[in-house]
Amino acid sequence: MSSLQKSYTSATSTTPLLGDTIGDLFDQIAARHPDNEALVVCHQGIRWTYTQLQQQVNNCARALMAIGVERGDRVGVWSPNNAQWCVAQFATAKIGAILVNINPAYRLHELEYALNQSECKFLIAADTFKSSDYTAMLNELAPEIASCAANQIKSVALPHLQGVISLTDSPAAGMMSWDQLLQRADEVSSESLAERQSQLQFDDPINIQYTSGTTGFPKGATLSHHNILNNGFFVTESQGFTDRDRLVIPVPLYHCFGMVMGNLGCVTHGATMIYPSEAFEPDAVLKAVAEERATALYGVPTMFIAVLSQPNFAEFDLSSLRTGVMAGATCPVEVMKQVIEKMHMSEVQIAYGMTETSPVSTQTGADSPLEKRVSTVGRTQPHIESKIIDSEGRIVPRGTIGELCTRGYSVMLGYWNNDEATRGSIKQGWMHTGDLATMDDDGYISIVGRSKDMVIRGGENIYPREIEEFLYTHPAISDVQVTGVPDEKYGEELVAWVILKEGEDLSEEQLKEYCKGKITHFKVPRYIKFTESFPMTVTGKIQKFKMREITIEEFGLKGLK
Repeated sequence: MSSLQKSYTSATSTTPLLGDTIGDLFDQIAARHPDNEALVVCHQGIRWTYTQLQQQVNNCARALMAIGVERGDRVGVWSPNNAQWCVAQFATAKIGAILVNINPAYRLHELEYALNQSECKFLIAADTFKSSDYTAMLNELAPEIASCAANQIKSVALPHLQGVISLTDSPAAGMMSWDQLLQRADEVSSESLAERQSQLQFDDPINIQYTSGTTGFPKGATLSHHNILNNGFFVTESQGFTDRDRLVIPVPLYHCFGMVMGNLGCVTHGATMIYPSEAFEPDAVLKAVAEERATALYGVPTMFIAVLSQPNFAEFDLSSLRTGVMAGATCPVEVMKQVIEKMHMSEVQIAYGMTETSPVSTQTGADSPLEKRVSTVGRTQPHIESKIIDSEGRIVPRGTIGELCTRGYSVMLGYWNNDEATRGSIKQGWMHTGDLATMDDDGYISIVGRSKDMVIRGGENIYPREIEEFLYTHPAISDVQVTGVPDEKYGEELVAWVILKEGEDLSEEQLKEYCKGKITHFKVPRYIKFTESFPMTVTGKIQKFKMREITIEEFGLKGLK
């Protein structure tokens, strides 16, 4: 089998990798584009130039040094999207502290695990968000906080935590406010900050992101300056970003999509970061795009579906949009067409990756034909290799399904304090994604499902993605997800969760009739569940294991294996 026939690609580039730390590159960009808008936070009324953002970042960096944050210390951020999140990201990078991204949806058990597993020394926390009362949760976990002096916490449950910086103006006892933190900046000179910054190397760990495990505890993917700075750069380089671009970021900052592809992607090009709201709100996205004359927009497919479905969609002028990225899941064909036609995103791109690869490994280009943009996740990113292997580790021929693996600058340093999990995922430098994929003759890669999502019905391998794409063609269906459930006769059967378009009506019988003669009989879902939403992670990823659990309960399939 020649190299052309193998499912392997190595993407070269005439653009070299960046050899800077995040702090050094940030300072270079601020010097180059001092008066360009760096950050617009719609819900906070904030509009900062690069010079102003740099001042905020430097003040925060000096303040963190003043309260005792050393190089390599872990500083957690537990908050929805806001300006302080962005400032903390760049400030920790400047002083060599490792930023620990904590999911805003975490509850007590998960918060305790993340803080202790990463040995967080300080935590920057919002006060409340949606149904979460962060302050109350922290006091429940560590009641000692209330009787401790600020930054002198001694807790049994959180033994490594020394201080909590609250993003409310009136912090609870034992916590300090963001403003109180910044007031400590004068205790550390600019020279001391510059000295600390000069000691850092781009291969140093700078970020821990917890992957949302479906079983067991989450694992902390540990990423370096080099990992995430370059990934942010090349993701936006592919979109043709310049200092004139203005990106709306409605995805969570705690995830790579927001803080790497969004924040670092913008900063590496001197472009503008725009946060429309604390968390995703379709109306806020439309308003931000129109009022800020955004040129680019990020989101997962479910977000774009929600934006397109807004009753007042036509009232907003989106003509400034040019590009953006859809990631997190494969985009349905019809949705992609509407994004291009109705949202003016003619150069929209699909990106694929995982937290452990900083995150993006493959991406479509501005010149990728529409067919490739809706049926693939693009080609291998610059300076990265991709291969698709069988169960014995052999590279499969083009067009053959196997597990996608990726290697290059983007592969994480490892899972934090978890060598066993690291060894199980990274072999000879290759990150094993757990995703099933194929590679075509042009090097475009298609994801056909998770290896664990594949359904085996009566010995037939079924890939839910294929059935979802077919069901999307029904005119009454807005969104659909397919997964497997246990069956006594066939081992597994299919269930389709269906969201109907507003005002549409469809029965289980009508949908099954629609499938007949168009897809193989064993691919027709045995069970249909009409719903208004899917169980999702905060980042908009569908939790199929929860769909499976709910279906088993509702359809009385307990006891089957």
